[in-house]
Parts: sequence; C-alpha cells; structure tokens
Amino acid sequence: MAGLKLPTGEAAFYERAIRKARRKKKIYKYGTIAGTIICAIFAALFLLPTILTITNSFMSSSEISANYGAVFQTTDTGGKVFISKTVNLKFIPDIVTFSQYFTVLFKSPEYLVKFWNSMIYVVPILVIQLLVAMLASYGFARYKGRVREIIFFLYIIMMLMPYQVTLVPNYLVSSALGILDTRWAIWLPGFFSPFAVYLLTKFIRRIPAEVMEAASIDGASEWQIFTQICAPLCKSGLISIAILVFIDYWNMVEQPLILLSNDELHPLSVFLSKINSGEISLAFAVAVIYLVPPLLIFLYGEEYLIEGISYQGGLKG
Repeated sequence: MAGLKLPTGEAAFYERAIRKARRKKKIYKYGTIAGTIICAIFAALFLLPTILTITNSFMSSSEISANYGAVFQTTDTGGKVFISKTVNLKFIPDIVTFSQYFTVLFKSPEYLVKFWNSMIYVVPILVIQLLVAMLASYGFARYKGRVREIIFFLYIIMMLMPYQVTLVPNYLVSSALGILDTRWAIWLPGFFSPFAVYLLTKFIRRIPAEVMEAASIDGASEWQIFTQICAPLCKSGLISIAILVFIDYWNMVEQPLILLSNDELHPLSVFLSKINSGEISLAFAVAVIYLVPPLLIFLYGEEYLIEGISYQGGLKG
C-alpha cells in the first residue's frame, strides 16, 4: 500500500471521466442489445399473421379445410355459426401447391372483376387528387390574403374530421346528383383531399420566395414556375401522398358498402370481407394477391414517403 500513489488533481479528474465514459458505453451497449431484442420480438408478433397468410396460401384445399373448416358452419338461412373456438394454425404446409393461386387467377372471374374494380377506383382518384391538390396548394402558398387564410383554415378543419362523419353528406349529395350506385359516387369525393392540399402547401412554402421571384423577373409565367420549379421540388411530397392515397382507397370498405348497392361494382376489399366458409380454401391466396399492389407501391416510394412525412423534401442546404 505504501508504494501506491493515488492520482490527484487533473489525473484524478481524467480517471473519473474515463470510468464514467466506460460505464456509459457499457450501458449504451446493453441498452442497444435489449432494445433490438424487444423490437425484434414485437416485429415477429406483428408479422405472424402475414407470415401465416403467405404460408397457408401454398396449402392444398383439403389441408386448409382440415385446419380451418371446422370454425364456421353455414346454416340453412345462409348465416354462420361458430362450432369451434380453436383452429389448427400451421405455418408449414404438408405439400406445397399453387392450386389456390391457379383457381383464383384462372377459374374465379369474380375475383378478377373485383380486382379491376379496385384499380378503376384507385387510379383516377390518385391522378386527379394529386393534380387538384398541387394546384390548390400552389395558390395557398403563393398568394396572401384574409380570404385565403379563412379557406385554408376550413381545409384544416375538414382534414381533422373523421371520414365516417362525411359519409352521410356524401350519400345525400350523391343521391341528389343521381350518381348513387355508380362509380362516380366513389370518384367525386375521392378527387378532393384536404390532407394532400395541406401537406403540399407546406412543401411549396419551403421553397425560397427569391427563387420564384427570380424566375418571374426572368420572364417565367405562373404556369412555368408551377411546372418547372414547384412540381419538381415537391416530388417527395407528391410520391408520399400518392402512396397514402393508393393504400387508403385500395383498402376502402365503408364507401362502397354505403354508396354502392350493386355487388358488381364492389372493389376487392369488400369482396374479401364476404368470403364464406365454403371458399375458405381460396381466402389466403386472395389475401396475398390483394397485398401485392400496395406492397409494391410502398417499396418503390418508401424513401420518398419518409421524406414526405418528415417534411424533408424541397431544397437542401
């Protein structure tokens, strides 16, 4: 003990700082490991239904019926009653087969009709909603005035309203216009989106006013400023809105159920909810195919979606 020399002054300070840094590094390391494990567990739990759907889509009809056919029983009146509270959840099929997909794609014309119904609804709404939102947001961002502020405030109020609140007015207006039970009953309300206008207005406001003023001084018209400056700089916002709009209307259920009484006009999302126990063998394949379009859209624009939501589009630096 006599030969030991305890650090004092600066040496003691630096030694304490080093020990503290090591403790922080160790805590951060174990915290990162624990956080990763917890996130992995939650991710696995959330992915289980999707994994189950995908793997079960490669099962044969007999295997699907054996695992899930005893859950429901169809009554004489066409209703369903539970006859079992448990199912045999299997993630690995006994025999891998594509019979479900073959039946859905080549022997089920009703499915193809519903699929194209969904595309017929989503694509026009997507294109026109982006065009209308871009034009409206350009006006809100470029021009000042009390009337503009009032209208924009009304946009915000409409954006905060749940869509279910507007279903009754949409029904009454569609009935008055004589478009109830037609595709226009879905299209017309979908062409307008307060959220898209609000988000794109924020994007355009991020563009320095000097850029637009310089273009105007150089002789650029409003249309040229809109198409050659604003639109390209709002690319991430446009793509992020396109993804959200596609997913929203691809999954719509309430609108067609309320506005469309003709089953032939219903989209695929409504068709999925009406699959009965006799068609349970096709349910998984239909669900997987139903997931493909929004999944491809999301994977294509994932980076733009993140930028759009965090308002990181527009000019950098």
